[in-house]
Amino acid sequence: MKVSDILRVKGSTLYTCTPEDSLSSAVNLMADNDIGSLVVMSHGKVVGMLSFREVIKSVVKNGGSIGDTTVWRAMDNGPLTCTLETELDEVRRMMLERHARYLPVIDNMMLMGVISFYDVAKAVVDSQNFENKMLKAYINDWPADDENQSIG
Repeated sequence: MKVSDILRVKGSTLYTCTPEDSLSSAVNLMADNDIGSLVVMSHGKVVGMLSFREVIKSVVKNGGSIGDTTVWRAMDNGPLTCTLETELDEVRRMMLERHARYLPVIDNMMLMGVISFYDVAKAVVDSQNFENKMLKAYINDWPADDENQSIG
């Protein structure tokens, strides 16, 4: 299974912000849309990721408030990325090694979507459920031994 398969099921809604945006407006956008991350874009390129993890770190660093912090000061400016052709097993390995919960998907320098750890886990569970269903159907259709069959 590839990243393109996950995005096909997930859909293509994208939420982005710029490094110059206030962290407060970015947090409001995340809350209003019930999302855990924003892709940070500048001049048509992905320059970072802002997730609840970076927001919390920024709030703690700022004494418990968001204040007038910009997205640029809070974002992860070196996010992991993947392509539409990246295999699911590779995405799982990357996410686990870096403790990444969100990966921008980039194809030909263009942002195609974001996949989350949840999306990956759901794809794995759905795939296993389908496989289990197929195996059970195969077992149920297993031909019975014909004890009355004569040996010639």
